[in-house]
Amino acid sequence: MSIDTGLVDSVKSAIHKLYPTTRLKKIDVYGVSDEELLFINKKHLEHDYYTDIITFDYSRGNKISGELYVSLERVEENALALGLSYESELTRVVAHGILHLIGFKDKTEEEEKAMRSKEDEVLAYIDKYGS
Repeated sequence: MSIDTGLVDSVKSAIHKLYPTTRLKKIDVYGVSDEELLFINKKHLEHDYYTDIITFDYSRGNKISGELYVSLERVEENALALGLSYESELTRVVAHGILHLIGFKDKTEEEEKAMRSKEDEVLAYIDKYGS
């Protein structure tokens, strides 16, 4: 399953513009099934539950790099449940992963709210400027 590289490039460009001190390097984004992501979640994180994205951070200093594994099934289900387009939800999820790479967390309720705000900021930037 593939993810449009234009969408990924758009998110990376928006994040670079919003956070100009970050140096986004190689960030690979893979579209996978729910079952594939569950396997990765169990194997690497010891979590036995479905999720929409898993991010592996390979950054060194301010050179940001990593891998994002996105459940395209989960993105589609979330988009339907939230009344959003598939592309909009996929863009949000990719932004979420890259925001993790640049240091944003979502473990606490407060961090979750901040992360959602940052995702919205990226989406608004893309809506306004295209990338």
